[in-house]
Amino acid sequence: MSASPDPKPQGGLALAIATYTIWGLLPLYLMFVREVPPFEFVGWRIVFTLPLCLLLVLALRQGAALRAALRWPVLRLLMLSAVLIAINWMIYILAVQTGHVLATSIGYYMNPLANVLAGTLFLGERLSQRQWLAVVLAAIGVSFLAWDALDTLWISLTLAISFSAYGVVRKLAPVESLAGLSVETLVLQLPALALLAWYAAQPAGSAFGRELDLSLLIVLSGVITAVPLLMFAMAARRMDYSALGMVQFLSPTIVFFLGLFVFNEPLKPAQLACFVLIWTAIAVFIWDLWRKRSADKAPA
Repeated sequence: MSASPDPKPQGGLALAIATYTIWGLLPLYLMFVREVPPFEFVGWRIVFTLPLCLLLVLALRQGAALRAALRWPVLRLLMLSAVLIAINWMIYILAVQTGHVLATSIGYYMNPLANVLAGTLFLGERLSQRQWLAVVLAAIGVSFLAWDALDTLWISLTLAISFSAYGVVRKLAPVESLAGLSVETLVLQLPALALLAWYAAQPAGSAFGRELDLSLLIVLSGVITAVPLLMFAMAARRMDYSALGMVQFLSPTIVFFLGLFVFNEPLKPAQLACFVLIWTAIAVFIWDLWRKRSADKAPA
């Protein structure tokens, strides 16, 4: 297989929906590994993601693509994207560890707006008037949540900006999705191993190996990390980044419903107002995309 980047076929929207659905359901998985220290868990995610990626490279015969990704012009971009995704993971884990879950949810609602702005500012994408209306409605909705958490706003902004920047870099990098993720996890291996060695040297020892069930769940983190990131990278190269940004509202909305019906968290008026505005914005954005596609398919 050649080392050319992913083409621009159809299917980007389906990949994006599947990706954000998996990420939205992630809290259900994290419930079962909550006894693993957060930073140690991030280290295991990185360590177990690499072997899975390399096995897929062999199975799909993407060795040429992997070698191309290791060349300096591409490697430089992937080193940057690796740092960005590592920052995102670490800030997220730190926020959860210190009890700032609301700040993380606000960050995930800010992220789509950052994607839309990144698409227009750095990728030359243009929004219609209806799409700008959708962005404004969503921004107002997010502001309702952010207003109650100004002291932790830096967490939300860091999460939103780091992942948006990660997506832009991956969209610009001329590399296939699997090869790119393989190189990113390879770049992060040494820091991850150093972190895990530090945890192993502590009196409590490493969480891995204590119990069979827990160890298997930790190994599963490689799959849960690799699959949605691969799909995200593929989606980012197959659809406008602005449209991808609007689809991303799906993930925090799933988390919202999990919190409401599974974790029994109370629904605040500001949260309700936020979700009404955001889903109105999504409806406007999707309606505009549908109108454009219908116009393009209409006979001249």
